[in-house]
Amino acid sequence: MTNPATDLDSIFEFKSSSIKLLSFVPATLDPAKLEAALFEKLGGREHFLAGEQLIIDFTSLPELPSALEMGTLVRLLQQFSLLPIAVHGGNSDQKLAASAAGLVVLQDDSISAPLPAVNKAPPPPPALVITRPVRTGQQVYAKGGDLIVLALVSAGAEVIADGNIHVYAPLRGRALAGAKGDNQARIFTTCMEAELVSIAGIYRSLQEDLPSSIRTKPAQIYLDQEKIVIEALSETN
Repeated sequence: MTNPATDLDSIFEFKSSSIKLLSFVPATLDPAKLEAALFEKLGGREHFLAGEQLIIDFTSLPELPSALEMGTLVRLLQQFSLLPIAVHGGNSDQKLAASAAGLVVLQDDSISAPLPAVNKAPPPPPALVITRPVRTGQQVYAKGGDLIVLALVSAGAEVIADGNIHVYAPLRGRALAGAKGDNQARIFTTCMEAELVSIAGIYRSLQEDLPSSIRTKPAQIYLDQEKIVIEALSETN
């Protein structure tokens, strides 16, 4: 016969945790000043700390917050996709206001040192997607990432990216990938008719006729030992 006590012992267990949380250390509770500073540092809802859980640290807060002020601070942080879950430090009145705002009050010895924000690298920016033709004389630049063009790149037009370039239409102008020195960047097109291509600052002019196996065909361009290679996609593995 099974021992009920043994069964209950296996239901759950308590374990110590080394989870570390970021601290948010406000020097004021003025919502206008806090919002302006948050926007200046983070930009908006999509940023490198989005979704991060926070401990509000009272260390640099001179005034005593009311429950209303604490609630306003929590909502403001949530507007910037930050998740305040607890408070640390402060006097009894500050802790009481935090508790009234629905935050957990932590004791000084119950948390690990917070991770500094600089340790978390921002994600790469999303690819820039262009849906309209890039006309003669126009230039499009994807800063920090890839460029995706879903329409014609006309002769005399220029498309530039710090990452890869994808053109799902005829590429008749100039294409410059890896503009800041990324020699692993590539250019892809479904119809290769480019005037000039470049990878990481190494150029190749295509004024001369391309082989029939490449011209108007799907192709990719990449670097091989500092030499531009243009290759039909159907020939790659």
